Amino acid sequence: MELITVFESITPLAIVDILLVALVFFLISLFIRGTQAVALFRGTLFLLVLVFVVSNLLNLVAFRWLLNNLITVLAVAIPIIFQPELRRALERLGRAGLVLGPGTKAPQELRVRIVEDICRAAEQLSERRHGALIVLERNTNLQEYIRTGVPLDSYTSSELFLTIFWPKTELHDGAAIIDSDGRIAAAAAVLPLTARRNLPDRNLGTRHRAGLGISEVSDAICVIVSEETGNIAITNGGRMVPRLEVMRLRTILNAFYGNERQASPTWRDRLRAWRGTLRNVSHERRKSA
Repeated sequence: MELITVFESITPLAIVDILLVALVFFLISLFIRGTQAVALFRGTLFLLVLVFVVSNLLNLVAFRWLLNNLITVLAVAIPIIFQPELRRALERLGRAGLVLGPGTKAPQELRVRIVEDICRAAEQLSERRHGALIVLERNTNLQEYIRTGVPLDSYTSSELFLTIFWPKTELHDGAAIIDSDGRIAAAAAVLPLTARRNLPDRNLGTRHRAGLGISEVSDAICVIVSEETGNIAITNGGRMVPRLEVMRLRTILNAFYGNERQASPTWRDRLRAWRGTLRNVSHERRKSA
């Protein structure tokens, strides 16, 4: 009878309310999936449910009172415990809002050329067993990591990558970051290390951990060449694809970076294009004259 009464009392507004709560829990599960917080969240949830069921079945009034008061403490403790995951969730939410905003500034032709430069350099670095860490900036601004390196502001080329990551240079120990304009903004940059415990390989070195770390805190793509084995790997979205051949590396980079959909041109872009057209026209007229 009580169950029938409950179903009779359900209104369309109550269904919407239940669906919203379910959506919140679903989004939380998406944000913490694949992180070390999953086990902690499961353990905490299991303990709370167990204590709640036992206290109600045995009618433990004092224990139930303690449990109700602990909810206030948990409301403060949970944000502290899950602080890294909450930060990543807010960063993902902010990046999702950038879908309608400006995308990568570099034109597609330049991005395709950058992919070719990286692939040629990665192939030779792999043959020579020279370690490398190349980061491609996308929507997430990487200025805080660019500032930790040596400013270059240079066009990309395979020869320049080979020079940067030559073991006897001052710039080889760190990351080369390519900004959204398609230029090497800095070399020898310091990247954040991953905080994950469930790594794909427990023997990953600092270079690979840094590549995973930058992909966890941003939407950047990172190409890694191992100094010990010469293997090429790529990271994106907190995931690593190891032991890549150059052909597959080129395919992945073109899919995630080289062939990205360009954002709609802004009025500044149109003004620059218009000025460039006028310069070309005036230059042709002077030549013909």
